[in-house]
Amino acid sequence: MKNVISVEHLSKQYDLGVIGTGTISRDLERWWARVRGKPDPYSRIGQKDSFERIGESILALDDVSFQVQQGEALGIIGRNGAGKSTLLKILSRVTAPTSGMVKVKGRIGSLLEVGTGFHPELTGRENVYLNGAILGMRKEDINRRFDEIVDFSGVEKFIDTPVKRYSSGMYVRLAFAVAAHLDPEILIVDEVLAVGDGEFQKKCLGKMSEVSSEGRTVLFVSHRLESISALCPISMLISDGKIVLKDETSVVISKYTDEKLSNPYETLIKDKSSVHFKQIKATDQSGNLKNSFRIGEPVVFSFEINNPYSQSLELGLSFWDKYNTRLWIFTNELYDCLPFQKGPVTKVSISFQIPSYIHGDVFVHAGIHITGQLSPHYVENIRDRIRFNITGDLTNNKDGKFAKHIVPANVRLLEE
Repeated sequence: MKNVISVEHLSKQYDLGVIGTGTISRDLERWWARVRGKPDPYSRIGQKDSFERIGESILALDDVSFQVQQGEALGIIGRNGAGKSTLLKILSRVTAPTSGMVKVKGRIGSLLEVGTGFHPELTGRENVYLNGAILGMRKEDINRRFDEIVDFSGVEKFIDTPVKRYSSGMYVRLAFAVAAHLDPEILIVDEVLAVGDGEFQKKCLGKMSEVSSEGRTVLFVSHRLESISALCPISMLISDGKIVLKDETSVVISKYTDEKLSNPYETLIKDKSSVHFKQIKATDQSGNLKNSFRIGEPVVFSFEINNPYSQSLELGLSFWDKYNTRLWIFTNELYDCLPFQKGPVTKVSISFQIPSYIHGDVFVHAGIHITGQLSPHYVENIRDRIRFNITGDLTNNKDGKFAKHIVPANVRLLEE
């Protein structure tokens, strides 16, 4: 088969520091402050002065080369900030590379982020025709596919409503339907499908599989490794702007999960005045660090939290398999636990038996929330920093796949 995408020595560099405020008057004020040796008047409190960052840069992509054949469904895997979205934006011609060459043969339909390619003031109907025109399609061709697009998206009641009034889910449903049904030779889909519900995600995966089977090319980025495994025979792992591996998807997923850090997690450098995890570890009942447990075996998670102002804290703990499917979650609210308050170091242990539906490699996410804080976000959020393996006989417990499945646990606030 012939190559429809050829990327050679591609690099993309972003400059940090002063770019522009958005208005001429503010740019002049910023320039005048810099001439007089004053700090940037528009930098945020606690943020590094943007004048100091002039000349700094980051390489989002660093000498990337690969080819994609016609009809290939290629998965792209990597951590946040690895360079996946930057690569797709360059392939979609949203942004230009700093150096290197990209050769693309055929029309590209891309779904990069919510709202991309849609004019907010136009109705859904008008945006369908606008996108078709951008792809070079005739009005007759769009008319022929229009009913199919609307039916797939499920927004027929709102098709004559300006899309600025759509929810994010409606936006994505219509955007994917347009991108997939207007006959692009190359379909590029970023992580935006996470906005849709589970049923629509399955629908989208089925459509992408159909597109690939018709001889068209699909590039798919997702943190849901299960979805990539189901759709893409071949995948590519990107880390720090470089291609680490391009191989069969199962091999790439194994490489990706092996790169994640194992038990225990310890903070190396952190602001002593902030609330953060100092240590998280998984042990057996005797306190021995372990990377492998059997189904039914007791496990103890110990948390040591820097809490300089003795604030009232709540924990969030979740377990995920290698396909990014959440298996179990712990929060103070879910388990009717009072907030933890002990300072300047708060120590908490959570012990439980490994349930029978968890098996294989398991990754732990942990977060800290300050009780009473209006923001729902965690002040500290650790992802994938502890990994361990579960062995034993796996039971067919379908309920175990739900995030709020209750696993009996013993929670203790420890003395320093």
